[in-house]
Formats: sequence, structure tokens, C-alpha cells
Amino acid sequence: MQAQQTNRAAAPGALDAGTSRRALVLVVDDDAAIRGTVADILELEDYAVTQAMHGEAALAALDELAERGAAPDAILLDMRMPVMDGWEFARRYHERSGAHAPIVVMTAARDAGQWGGEVGAAATLGKPFGLEELLAVVERLTSGNSGSRTARAA
Repeated sequence: MQAQQTNRAAAPGALDAGTSRRALVLVVDDDAAIRGTVADILELEDYAVTQAMHGEAALAALDELAERGAAPDAILLDMRMPVMDGWEFARRYHERSGAHAPIVVMTAARDAGQWGGEVGAAATLGKPFGLEELLAVVERLTSGNSGSRTARAA
């Protein structure tokens, strides 16, 4: 399975201010342990989570979400992955018309800030990152969900 979505009962912490919709986070990382741990943490904080093991799977997950009328409120993106890396994913994602969720680059590289700049990331998380750091970034980028995405003309 390349993309996976998890749904749990919503609690107030991850709800969109104007609706009962939970913030949706797409986690893209080829390391199953990291991807799963990040997803588990976010789910415990009542975020909806979709997972993908590389950029190509993430693009497919975005298509599946769009078919259901959904889109992520934030994307947590590893940069070094097989099949399609984070740079190629970000390029293709930004080429798509419509609103775009903020990207958070997750990497162990020393030049995480530079890599984040190269893909237009809203934030970076240096691996290993702490629980509080992860949650603070996701909360900041998903609060008021409708305002977190940036529009792109068709």
C-alpha cells in the first residue's frame, strides 16, 4: 500500500475554527518507522493523516483526496526518497492549479533551511525533531485551515 489515510474521532485541538472538519496532514517519508510515528503522534492530537512513502505516492494520494473533495492543510515532506524525491514532488505539486498546502521539509541534512527554500517550504524540521517542535509547526500551519493554503491560478 502506497498511500494510507487514518480517521479518528475529532477533538477540539485539531478542528478548523469555522467547521467541525479536522485538519488533514499528508506525511511523505520513505522511512516507514518515521512516517508511522509522525502519523501516530498527529492522530493522537486528533489530526486526520494521510501517509505516502515517496513523492509519486504522495501525488496519487492528493488525487485520491481531491476525488473526495478534500485536500491537505499541511504536507510534511522528506527530501531524499526513492522513486520521486521531495524536490520533484514539490515542483509537480506547485505546478498543479488550485490551492496549495504549506510544505514542511523534514530532513537530517545540515542544509535543511536551504532545501526548504528550494521547494518554497513554510518551515523545516531537522531530524531528529522533538514532539513539541512537530506539533508546534503543524498547529501553526493548520490553525484556521482555510487560510493555510495558498491559491495558484489555473
